[in-house]
Amino acid sequence: RMLADWLSPVLQIPVRNDLAQRIQDTPSQQQLDAATRRRNLRQAFALAEGQVLYGQHLAVIDDVFTTGATAEALARLLKRAGAARVDIYCLARTPKPGE
Repeated sequence: RMLADWLSPVLQIPVRNDLAQRIQDTPSQQQLDAATRRRNLRQAFALAEGQVLYGQHLAVIDDVFTTGATAEALARLLKRAGAARVDIYCLARTPKPGE
């Protein structure tokens, strides 16, 4: 949330922390491989009640992009809810094995 609060005034876009919520407490992603991370988050998020996203352009802000599983799960949820576009902004990206 700190990153979003920092970027919001610079980019002149509002922060919406109320769109999605984590509904399932999942194990830490830290030691999981990419496929397990995706499975781990498959049903972890839900759209908050009453949210209408049809046609909106949204961004998910994450501190570190590792496999993209969290960002992908959230983007998929937002797109299914009608968002026209979902961008992913991250502060850092971990290198892929061998990079």
